[in-house]
Amino acid sequence: MKKLVNLGFALGALVITTHYSIPVSYSQTTTQTIRTDGSSTVYPITQAIAKEYQSSQNNKTQVIVNVSGTSGGFEKFCTGKTDISNASRPIAKEEMEACRKNSVRYIELPIAFDALSVVVNPKNNWAKDITVAELKKIWEPAAQGKITRWNQVRASWPNRPLKLYGAGSKSGTFDYFTEAVVGKARASRTDYTPSEDDEVLAEGISKDQDALGYFGYAYLEKHKSKLKALAVNSGSGAVLPSRETVEKAKYQPLSRPLFIYVNPWAAENKQAVYQFVDFYLKKAPVVSASVGYVPLPEEAYRIDYVHFHKGKVGTVFEGKSQFDLTIGELLRKRKQF
Repeated sequence: MKKLVNLGFALGALVITTHYSIPVSYSQTTTQTIRTDGSSTVYPITQAIAKEYQSSQNNKTQVIVNVSGTSGGFEKFCTGKTDISNASRPIAKEEMEACRKNSVRYIELPIAFDALSVVVNPKNNWAKDITVAELKKIWEPAAQGKITRWNQVRASWPNRPLKLYGAGSKSGTFDYFTEAVVGKARASRTDYTPSEDDEVLAEGISKDQDALGYFGYAYLEKHKSKLKALAVNSGSGAVLPSRETVEKAKYQPLSRPLFIYVNPWAAENKQAVYQFVDFYLKKAPVVSASVGYVPLPEEAYRIDYVHFHKGKVGTVFEGKSQFDLTIGELLRKRKQF
C-alpha cells in the first residue's frame, strides 16, 4: 500500500482526504470471494451487477450479496467482515468511529437516486395523496396505540383499521424516513410490521386492503400491479414518486441518494474488489434505471471513478443525512470532495 497524500480527519473520526494507490492490473488464478451486505434498497442494483459480472468474467470470482439493512451492513463492514456495504443513507458518526477503531477505511460512492415511496393496497379507493404532516401524525412515537384508524389521519377517510408496514430498525430507510418525516432519526412508533427486506413489506401490503407502508421505489416498480403509491405533499402540492419528479427535485423530502461504501484494501480480496467495483461503476447508470431508480448524471460516475481509482477515503456528509438534496447538489458535493 503506497500512501500518496497527507492525512486529514473528518469530525475527529475518520480520514477524509487520505489517498491510497489501488492496483490497476493483475492476473487472477485462484477463486476469490467478494462479500457485500447492507441495504435492501440498494440490493437490486448490486445483485444485478454482480450477476452480470460473474456471467461475463473468465475468472472465478464469487460475489455474495446479502441483505441486513444499512445499519446491519455497516456493522459488518466496519469490523472487516465485508468488502462492500450497500447503503440507503450516508455513513453515520458512530459507524465512522467504529470503522476508525477497527482501521477500516472506505471510499464513498453514490450510485443512484431513490424516491422513497409511501404505498397502499390497490383496493384502497379513498387515499390518493398524503401530507408530510399526516405521515408524521401516523409514524411519530406518540401515535403508538392511538392513531390506529384511517379516519384519525384525515376525517374524510373511512373508519377502517390502519395497518402499518415499515422498515426495520437496522434499515437506512428507517433512519432516513423517520428523520425526514418525524424530525428525528429512529423516532418511530413500534406497533407496525417491520422488515429490513422490502420484498416482505411489498408482499404484506399487497395482501392487506387497510395497509400503508414505505420502501424504495424499485420495489414499487417491481410490484406496481399489486401496489399503489400515494402522492406526497410537503407544502407545494401532492407529487407522485417517479424518475421525472426526482430529476426535477419535486419529490421532497423523500428523494435520497443511494451508495456503496468500498474497502478495496481488504486483506486477500483487494484485487478482486478493485476489478468488481470498476465494473460496477461502468454498469451502474443502466442497471439503476432498469431496476427502477434514477441514474446520476454521467459526470457523477466519472467523479466516482476518479475518487475510486485515487483511493479517496471518507465522506462528504459529516455523518448525517441531508434532506431536500437534489441530484445537482449531490454533484456539487462530489466536485468539492
